[in-house]
Amino acid sequence: MSTPERLVQILANKGSLPPASPWAGAVAQVRREHFLPDIFEANNRTFDRNRDPKRWAWAVYADLPLVTQINQGQDLGEDAYELPTSSSSMPTVMLQMLDLLDVHDGNTVFEAGAGTGYNAAWLCHRLGSGHVTTMDVDPGITKQAEANLNRAGFTPRVLCGNAEDGSPDGGPYNRMIATFTVADIPYAWVEQTTESGRIVAPWGGGIHHYSHAVLDVHNGRASGRFAGYPAFMRTRTQPAQGGRLRDFYHHQDEATPSRTDVSPRDISGDADALFWIDTAVRDAWHHVGEADDGSEEATLWLFSADHASWATAEYVPGQTSYEVEQYGPRRLWDEAEAAYRKWVAHGRPERDRAGLTVTRDGQHVWLDSEDNIIGTVPATWARPEPQ
Repeated sequence: MSTPERLVQILANKGSLPPASPWAGAVAQVRREHFLPDIFEANNRTFDRNRDPKRWAWAVYADLPLVTQINQGQDLGEDAYELPTSSSSMPTVMLQMLDLLDVHDGNTVFEAGAGTGYNAAWLCHRLGSGHVTTMDVDPGITKQAEANLNRAGFTPRVLCGNAEDGSPDGGPYNRMIATFTVADIPYAWVEQTTESGRIVAPWGGGIHHYSHAVLDVHNGRASGRFAGYPAFMRTRTQPAQGGRLRDFYHHQDEATPSRTDVSPRDISGDADALFWIDTAVRDAWHHVGEADDGSEEATLWLFSADHASWATAEYVPGQTSYEVEQYGPRRLWDEAEAAYRKWVAHGRPERDRAGLTVTRDGQHVWLDSEDNIIGTVPATWARPEPQ
């Protein structure tokens, strides 16, 4: 059975959709197939409606994220790295975000990232189309999302543009939600959210980007904590984090060797450590390469988003000193190690003790209370223009 009722059953069985959930009606009545193309990908498999309609429909009403666009819809050749750039999010994660958003009857919502329009449709079903505005930076996606929404019977305001600049001639909104990951919460969102309003957005750089920032707005500032472990596509306004190692790993013969007593496993294997490192080491991403010979050896790779710098740290079981190599204008291992040691000095706090405050001047990470700021994360909109 591949119907909305099946999706309701799946989500109820998983505990994602309690009987009293205010979103139960949207899940049951908004048909997901209205928001999907004839071909999409899920779990590294391709689903084609024309070739196998039953299999396609099964995936539509599974609790899966469905990738609907690769490489911004451009054909970059057979050997190109395939970067997902649009999708229909996993329904369980959609519900988590919407629960965090805490909407009420009469609220207005600005959605940054229209995608397929499915999330906006749930909002329209709950609040009414006139209370929802959605925006996407991709003209093709924007046009398709609007067509999908109209086909499903919804008519929200659909805009094309950079949602990180806010909504032109719109707002203030009671709620603001993003469906892509941002490294910083745009102050435009704070400005366009009502007093006592709320912003929910996937947040993080490239080292750790698995957090919802849940921020309440008061007196021109937004502050709150982190929740969940979502995996969303990154904003298109900043360099993508990730890719093929061969595209980032270069000038090996010019690398600077050193050693460290910090185990690469202590960093890569601890989500809380990665979260705190991410607040200090921005515009970079990491990858762990596991040896396939049974040795349990591993390499922790660090790469700068601009391809200019990289670092490796080699883990060998039973050792207390580890080989490091670094190349480029940034010393990425040194940055990561310094941030790790700072985290250890603070008592290895869990991410749940962290909070984020966004003001006109930038965004600040704090521990336990807003009075205990332990880091300022550079905000792209607060950086001075290059001379």
